[in-house]
Amino acid sequence: MRNCCNLKPFTEMPKNIHMKWTVYFLLVVLLESGVFVADAVKSESVTEGESVSLNSSLTQIQTHEEIEWRFGDFLLAKVINKESVFYNKSANGRFRDRLKLDHQTGSLTIINSRTTDSGLYTVSSSRDTINTINLTVYARLPVPVISSNSSSSSSSCSLVCSAVNVSHVTLSWFKGNSVFSSIRVSDLSSRSDLLLHLECVDDSYSCVLNNPIRNQTQHLNNTQLCHTCAAVSLTVLISAAAAAGSLLIVAAVGIFCICRKHRNTHREETRAEEITYADPTFNRRNRNKSRATEEDNVEYTSVPHES
Repeated sequence: MRNCCNLKPFTEMPKNIHMKWTVYFLLVVLLESGVFVADAVKSESVTEGESVSLNSSLTQIQTHEEIEWRFGDFLLAKVINKESVFYNKSANGRFRDRLKLDHQTGSLTIINSRTTDSGLYTVSSSRDTINTINLTVYARLPVPVISSNSSSSSSSCSLVCSAVNVSHVTLSWFKGNSVFSSIRVSDLSSRSDLLLHLECVDDSYSCVLNNPIRNQTQHLNNTQLCHTCAAVSLTVLISAAAAAGSLLIVAAVGIFCICRKHRNTHREETRAEEITYADPTFNRRNRNKSRATEEDNVEYTSVPHES
């Protein structure tokens, strides 16, 4: 029978057309078999207290098609016949009255998010997984506080930038746009207090507290804080000078007493060396001779008598 339309068999088509049809049929087979039903894990981040919408990657849910959302192994919600069903007791009731489900697209919204909402969310149909999302909920960032460290034991004053009760953050001193020093805590589940020191300076510095999606900045007030530092340093200097003066006075008095004692001791030793001791010589006295001598020197005269 003659081919009235002059159509060539599929095997006789040009190579480029043949290749396109082959790829097309291959994609259809893969899609039908469910190989390309899920994308790679996506990431979403939000600050505590904000609402976040998790996309199902569907544009329209077909009639009689079932869609379900899970948080880890916990079933959260379903779309059945385009009606939303919530499982409030699931996950220990942590999502109670905080979930909204779009029964047209299957997207899930979490209201008033909490840090405990962080984790892996999966949306799937009755046949396969459609989308997987890793949600991270960060705690609210406080504004860092800059104060003078007047209790510093060093002679020079220092400043302290502090952030209290924070998690998964970095605390940094910036000089202009460059990081001068920093400290961080990477744990998302626990809270910590951070302190970062800086010597009192005159340049423009700022303290920044940040996580991957937010930051809070406190600029240094050099006039106020550095004057405070200078006053504290002056007080420390005066106290040190007074203490040094007292020590010098005590040392001078001690040296004076020691020198005086040494001088008295030296005088006593000198006097002892100048004394000359002589041997005593005793002569016996001749009593008779003395008397004789005394008699030899006596003159006798006559005394006249009156009649």
